[in-house]
Amino acid sequence: MTTVPQPTADTRWRCALCGNLTRFDVTRSSKVVEYVHLDLAGEPKVEEREVLSETIESVRCRWCNAVDQIELVDKPGVES
Repeated sequence: MTTVPQPTADTRWRCALCGNLTRFDVTRSSKVVEYVHLDLAGEPKVEEREVLSETIESVRCRWCNAVDQIELVDKPGVES
């Protein structure tokens, strides 16, 4: 499984095939610890969530369905 780099404060995703910068389907695997509070009726509510690890498995362009064409590019105004 190839992981996809996560955008930083200075970068964002771009589809190299169609140029999309705004719409992606992201598949991620996470390992989390949650504090779950059950009310008296038994309905659960997550009150705290700590992400122990997270891996982005794939990013798919919503415009053209490309999966292997997603790249990181600089955000506007950021110098390389």
